[in-house]
Order: sequence, then structure tokens, then C-alpha cells
Amino acid sequence: MVDTDAFIPEATKEIADAVGENDNAIIALSGGVDSSVAAALAYRAIGDRLTPVYVDTGLMRKGETKGIRETFAFMDSLRIVDAQDRFLDALEGVTDPEEKRHVIGESFIREFEREAREANADHLVQGTIYPDRIESEGNIKSHHNVGGLPDVVDFEGIVEPVRDLYKDEVREVARALDLEAVVSERMPFPGPGLAVRIIGEVTEEKLGVAREACHVVEEEVEAHDPWQAFAAVIGKATGVKGDNRVHGWIVSVRSVESRDGMTARAQELPWETLQRIQSRITGENENVARVVYDVTHKPPATIEYE
Repeated sequence: MVDTDAFIPEATKEIADAVGENDNAIIALSGGVDSSVAAALAYRAIGDRLTPVYVDTGLMRKGETKGIRETFAFMDSLRIVDAQDRFLDALEGVTDPEEKRHVIGESFIREFEREAREANADHLVQGTIYPDRIESEGNIKSHHNVGGLPDVVDFEGIVEPVRDLYKDEVREVARALDLEAVVSERMPFPGPGLAVRIIGEVTEEKLGVAREACHVVEEEVEAHDPWQAFAAVIGKATGVKGDNRVHGWIVSVRSVESRDGMTARAQELPWETLQRIQSRITGENENVARVVYDVTHKPPATIEYE
């Protein structure tokens, strides 16, 4: 548990002191609870000297950019950057999971550097949380905003006001800040986006399959209150559509229960729910041949696939 009455003023002061009285900052905004809390704290700290920047990487959830425009419309300085082509070009041919994360981390920071120059900002605020640091420093996987960052970064400082909090504690702060439930209770989504829900090279076709499949899973599993639920594209297999043989994608469905993301248990979903999921995913995408359900806990698996 976090003492929100103490944490909020302390974090606000930390941001104000780090940025200074006259300098500007940008906030890396994703729409998730971590970056939204960081944004709310930073706005309290420096007001109009903060520029929120949302980078549309092309790796986001279905309808994400539209949702960002609506949820954060009250922020007049919000910048939405269309970087889809640049991210996909950078990921072309990349198959190693760690290399993916580093490519995405560097691509993000270069976008933020570009936007910071436009906003005359010297500092970057981001929503790194404690599990991100633990997994990056412990060599489990490099998070794009920690171990995935390049060695040379063109910012005077990077400010991480929620860096010592777990996800459930960030949610407590979000509620104390009166953020809408659509933000405070939102299911976690990885910073590298759908790229880590695709085994191997990221392509537009795989992204389309992963995006639609994730949307189906989130809709169908919502009533069972998972900590996180999604779909991943993990390879190809033979199937039958109509009277024709197809060599289509295998989609793996994952739904877990957890408190803070450090450990997790695969959720025991009803058979009827799983059947609806597979029926929708295979029925709505002619290129999907098979749907499987992942029953692995964390550990030994991580929650995400890459």
C-alpha cells in the first residue's frame, strides 16, 4: 500500500525540483495508468510548461490513438506523433526479443528528442514503475523505457515519479488523483506494444492479426476480471477453412491473475468463454488457423511473450 496523501505532494515536488523554475518538460504519454499518473503529477508540478507527447508507433491496441485524443482532449498542448512507418522500418528483419526492445526504446527516445526540441524542453518525464526496473536490471527482459534506452540521450534529465511503485500502488495514486476509471482501472499494456506479442519479425499482417485478436480477448474476458488478458501471434500451422487447407497463424490467448505483475497465475476461464474466443478469432480473420490457451504461470513464463 502507498500513502497517497504523502506520495502525491512528494512526487510533485520532486518533478518541480528536477525540472526547475524556468525549464520545460515533455511527458511520454501512452494512455496507460502509469504514464497517465506521471502526467497528472507533472501537470500539478509545472503546469503549462509540460507538453504531453503520444507517439503512435503502429504497435498499439485497436482504437488507441482515437481514445487518446478523446481522453486527453483537455490538454491543449497534447501532441500526437504519427511514427508508424519509422517504427516498422526500424523493426524490419528484427527477430530477437531483446533486440526488438532495444530498437523500440531507441526509436521512442529519438521521437521524444525531436518533440522536445520543438517544445524547447530539457527534461523527459516517463511512467517507469518498479517492476520495469527489476526485470531490466535482473536481466529478465529489457523494458523499452529502462534497459532498452540508448546509451546517449539528449535530455538534461529523465524524471520518473512512480519508479518505486508497483502497478497496484500506481492505481491507488490514480484514484487519489481522481483520474477516470477508464484510465485508473485499465488493463496493463506493454510499452513496446504488440511487438512483444508477435514471435519473430514484426510485420503489418501479424500486427493486424494481433490487434484484432487482442481486442476480442479483452472484450470476452472482461467479465472475469483478469489482471491482464491478450492474444499473441506465435507461429503458423495447418488448418481448414471451408473445404480448403490453409497454412495460417497460431494465436495464443493468455489471461492471468496477479497483484503487481511480478508473479502471476494463469486464469481458469470457463470453457464456453474460450470457445467464444476461438470462434470469433478464427471466424473474423481468415488467416488464423488455430487458437490455443496458455496455462503457464509466472514463473516460469513471463506474462508477455517477448
